[in-house]
Amino acid sequence: MVGEARDPSGETGPLDGVTVLDASRVLVGPFCTMQLGDLGADVIKIERPGAGDQTRTWRPPVFGDGDDGESAYYVSVNRNKRSLELNLASDAGRAVFRDLAREADVLVENFRVGKMADWGLDYADLVDDNPGLVYCGISGYGEWGPDRDKPAYDIMMQARGGFMSITGMEDGAPVRIGVALADIGAGMYATQAILAALLDRELGDGEGQKIDVSLLDGQAAWTSYMATNYFASGEPPGRMGSKHPNIAPYQAFETVDGYVVVACSSDAFWPRLCEALDRPDLLADERFETNEKRVRHRDVLDAELDAVFAELTTREAVDLLEANDVPASHVRDMAELFDDPQIEARDMRVDVDHPTAGTVTMPGSPMKFSRTPTTVRQHPPTLGEHTETILREYGYGDDDLARLRTEGAIPDGA
Repeated sequence: MVGEARDPSGETGPLDGVTVLDASRVLVGPFCTMQLGDLGADVIKIERPGAGDQTRTWRPPVFGDGDDGESAYYVSVNRNKRSLELNLASDAGRAVFRDLAREADVLVENFRVGKMADWGLDYADLVDDNPGLVYCGISGYGEWGPDRDKPAYDIMMQARGGFMSITGMEDGAPVRIGVALADIGAGMYATQAILAALLDRELGDGEGQKIDVSLLDGQAAWTSYMATNYFASGEPPGRMGSKHPNIAPYQAFETVDGYVVVACSSDAFWPRLCEALDRPDLLADERFETNEKRVRHRDVLDAELDAVFAELTTREAVDLLEANDVPASHVRDMAELFDDPQIEARDMRVDVDHPTAGTVTMPGSPMKFSRTPTTVRQHPPTLGEHTETILREYGYGDDDLARLRTEGAIPDGA
């Protein structure tokens, strides 16, 4: 439980002493549990014997070579975990899982709704033996409602959740956001909810609770001001490319050799933008004197600014704008992003030694603490790397391990 075997130096993070039983796979659950691992928790990743997390096979690209290579996708969300191969389809495997759950602080799963109950591993099945357990189930649509049993994938959630209606060019096809936003968003909400439940347990009577997080709920919540724009106006917002419905200019403009992004987010920036572009006539034009007026006359303003930026290179545009303290940037790719000195200074590029794949590189943690910093202590584990170690920690001896192999709960050699 929380506080047991806690490192007083805080060197492993604020969740040192917390045990997380991770029965999730692919992205949303593993992203959640990686965050908990970064914060110092001991995360035990349950994987199917012989197969493991599906993302192990989502390759190329890979780190390393041949069969010893590790999927880049898998690496992205599985550091700071230990891997235990355990067959939950077997009675013996489920018995082991219950033993682990009895000692866990947190359990995370993202099986289809009802699967854990079918196995006798739902919150109701485990809470009597562990009243302090924080149990987080993540699914596409949540545990109740007419669509609870429907399949859910990120692109479906971005479409059904409204995001594809506001992403892409005005006259173009709907576009999904380039990363699996629905999964990552729900994973963040799950992490936030777990931390709140742990705090409630510690401040209250020591009882845990069940958390239900869905991808669709997360997308609906993330529509944010686009939703309230609709509620206020009665008009569903549409696709605007990089433009903002409430701010102008706040978008990408095409240059001679690329694009420059301008974020004129307040009226204070407008005179500086006009000065940077040597357009005092725009500053004097009453149609553009406030943000509200610029939004109302967006088409005229865009045409004027399009013509100006079309004569500049991206570098010239960025230099002019930055010299006049106007927020601006070119559109960077991944190589430029992770070569940025600011990213380096913030430890947002992390190299980790891996036993079979060599050095694997991944984004660091964005959570910065003054006393209990996040850490990368463990490479993304190989399949079943810690099976025997973990089981012995929970009191399983040689005879027990042999029995579990015979009963199909763990693989031979584990």
